[in-house]
Amino acid sequence: MKNGGTHAKLLVVAIIWGISWVAGRVVAADVPPFTAGWIRYIIAVAFFLVFLRLTGRWIIPAKTHWKLICWIGFLSTFIYQFFFIYGMKYTAAGDASLVITFNPIFTALLAIPFLGEKMDKRLGIGLVFALGGVIVLFLYSPNIQIPFEQRIWGNTMIALSAISWAGASILMKKAMSHPTDPLSPLNLTVWASLVGLLIKTPAALWEMWHLGFSNPSADAWYGIVFLAILSTVLSYVWFANGIKVIGASRAALYVYLVPIFGIISGWLMIDEQLSFSLLVSFALIVGGVSYAQSKESS
Repeated sequence: MKNGGTHAKLLVVAIIWGISWVAGRVVAADVPPFTAGWIRYIIAVAFFLVFLRLTGRWIIPAKTHWKLICWIGFLSTFIYQFFFIYGMKYTAAGDASLVITFNPIFTALLAIPFLGEKMDKRLGIGLVFALGGVIVLFLYSPNIQIPFEQRIWGNTMIALSAISWAGASILMKKAMSHPTDPLSPLNLTVWASLVGLLIKTPAALWEMWHLGFSNPSADAWYGIVFLAILSTVLSYVWFANGIKVIGASRAALYVYLVPIFGIISGWLMIDEQLSFSLLVSFALIVGGVSYAQSKESS
């Protein structure tokens, strides 16, 4: 198989991102949201910076980029991570992995006012199908061991995290398409993560001041390290390499596998439930998102 090693790495990335929802659920049960994200990104940023140094990719962005980098760090590291951990405290890992799949549609919708793109028929139809999948998930999730109101609240927080990531994605497109000095996705992610960590630090210290310093359990520490090193650093490097080798559209197909691994890992690792409603929700959300992203036939 051509580029078999790249495809294997992308499959591993999908598995890691699926398991990340379980890790998030474990961490959220034990560590407050700002503190959890702060510890995660201290580890992740340290590994990112070492990776840039060792691979010779260390590039300090130009002054013209820093405003965008600050906004990207605020949305992707500060806001996203808060909603992610806070939401995982109240919803199931499998449910959350399905909700986050809505991200590309949020990105397409935000691109209309911010990038001047147009609302077309495919985006509208895909949005309707994906929303139908979210409604099925909200109303018929098999994870009834979590009270209904909590699941609704948690899933809403995960949806807000998807919106914040979509906003960061729009800004990343602007930075990467700069006419004279475009940034690579890797450098942009590393420096935005560093800025996000700096923004997150006062919030984490405030949280510790009011709630006391968290003493995570061993499982929570495993979850934080997994999220930092595997889900953030390794997975992003491998996914970025996959985009470079086989193209963005083909690499993106592996993202649709994430909910499958999220649901299966939730079932295997933390005794979440399986049901036909999850299959229906998956088909509607992924089908709607993929249709919205497809191009009109000529």
